[in-house]
Amino acid sequence: MADKVKVTLRKSPIGYNKKVREILKGLGLRKLNQSTIRKDCAPIRGMIFKVKHLVEVEEA
Repeated sequence: MADKVKVTLRKSPIGYNKKVREILKGLGLRKLNQSTIRKDCAPIRGMIFKVKHLVEVEEA
């Protein structure tokens, strides 16, 4: 497993509930096609799992 993951927002969170938008904010994603690099740990993986339909994940 990689030490870090690159998370990219691919779909808009418009129309999804507040919790989904808060998770994206916690990941540091605000705009479409914006990417952030995060430490690969269990809490981050859990956040990614909750919004997997909106994001794309790559090993960094």
